[in-house]
Amino acid sequence: MEELNTLADVKQTKGKILSVDFGDVRTGLAVSDPSRLIASGIGYISPGGIDKTADAVAEVAREQGAVAVIVGLPVNMDGSQGSRAQRCSKFASLVKGRLDGVAVATFDERMTTMTASRYLNETNTKGKKRKQVIDTLSAQIILQNCLDRLKYMN
Repeated sequence: MEELNTLADVKQTKGKILSVDFGDVRTGLAVSDPSRLIASGIGYISPGGIDKTADAVAEVAREQGAVAVIVGLPVNMDGSQGSRAQRCSKFASLVKGRLDGVAVATFDERMTTMTASRYLNETNTKGKKRKQVIDTLSAQIILQNCLDRLKYMN
């Protein structure tokens, strides 16, 4: 498996970052503007299976001209990593292996789904529409949190 980059490596790159909220059914995607100020959701993919999803994410990264990819890492509240986090790390390594010269790192996504759910509750988004947007919104929140963090890193 490919060794992942660190956030410091991502900070050294210049240009767009693609964010991924990896899921077994749907995988949400978001991309930053080139100046890395704003994260925008770009939808979700559902290719099926970890390998096909890694292929699809690598293709989106190329299409978007991303210089880095951030994969959300669902860390437990106590800081430990369970089986879901391990699967996301494996997924990130698979993506890294498909993208030559693109930094791929994980980013702690604790509370992201809860934040996205709270926002969708406040906007009264329900049912089918909610399922269609929650993964994209989660990827957007992950990326915005990462962009904010990168601004304050030395």
